[in-house]
Amino acid sequence: MFGFLGLCFGMLVRLFRGRQSLLLENLALRQQLVVLKRRHPRPTLALFDKLFWVVARRVWSAWKHSLIIVTPETVVRWHWTGFRVYWRLVSGVRKQVGRRQTPKELRELIFGMVVENPTWGAPRIHGELLMLGFHVSERTISRWMKRAPRDPDRDKRRLAFLRNHREAIAAMDFFTVPTITFGVLYCFFVIRHDRRRILHVNVTKHPTSLWIVQQLREAFPFGSAPRFVLFDRDAKYGTEIPAAMRSMKIKCVRTSFESPWQNGVAERWVESCWRDLLDHVIALDERHLRRLLSEYVRYHHEDRTHLGLGKETPNCRAHSKASGRVLSQERLGGLHHRYDRAA
Repeated sequence: MFGFLGLCFGMLVRLFRGRQSLLLENLALRQQLVVLKRRHPRPTLALFDKLFWVVARRVWSAWKHSLIIVTPETVVRWHWTGFRVYWRLVSGVRKQVGRRQTPKELRELIFGMVVENPTWGAPRIHGELLMLGFHVSERTISRWMKRAPRDPDRDKRRLAFLRNHREAIAAMDFFTVPTITFGVLYCFFVIRHDRRRILHVNVTKHPTSLWIVQQLREAFPFGSAPRFVLFDRDAKYGTEIPAAMRSMKIKCVRTSFESPWQNGVAERWVESCWRDLLDHVIALDERHLRRLLSEYVRYHHEDRTHLGLGKETPNCRAHSKASGRVLSQERLGGLHHRYDRAA
């Protein structure tokens, strides 16, 4: 009822309007009808439709009364979008003005050189960049060096120190192995950092300070002790171990509390030992575990390739010839194999 009355009232109003206004309203309604009749799941407005309503807003004051398919705010937003696009095209700068911007690649390279070489200055970095074919002024390098991170990663410094001194560094550690009778055996080992060689390994039920001192003497016979030995702050070492090391002219380097990553070479060997051997066997007693560890150390030195050694072995395993039949040899009771070519 109310809709019918509204329709009648709108017809009476249109009787007193001019012909031009009625024609514009008819054109607007027809344009919206064309949009609604398009075969799409949802009617879409093309660029021409948007331009039509932008122009209608400029030339027709009563355009809002005939707009049904979208809100008037949407048409205003279309207008402002066209305004921005127009002035962006008109005011676009086609010629570069001012100093040429430093490429991102060059900036990242300068930052990397500053971090990797904290003692270098702008002249040294400028020389390296000239060798690489980058033609940039030394003043520009100085300006970008001020924005580079000034505190390099401490882990990288520690890694560089260990690489430069690994021939003089050894590490020792303990790890425990459960037995078939639910007992606990303590495995002690000493490993060198340069070739990842296991200098000594032994097993005991009761690790005492005197027992550890004896293991160190067996690991470093006849003055073969390294300059540094890295170990943690386990209470089993006590005060006798540092004293015995000083008598052997070894400098003790102890890791921080609860920081196993500082003795990474030793921890990595423990992980490899568990994954390659101990996860697949059950230790019966000390004698059994000692035999298994001895076989694993032999496999570790002669057969197993290591990522830290460039896919080499600690004992520098010889490469086979490129021809010949491949032979498979069992290691650790068939848990692992070694492959060589027949002579």
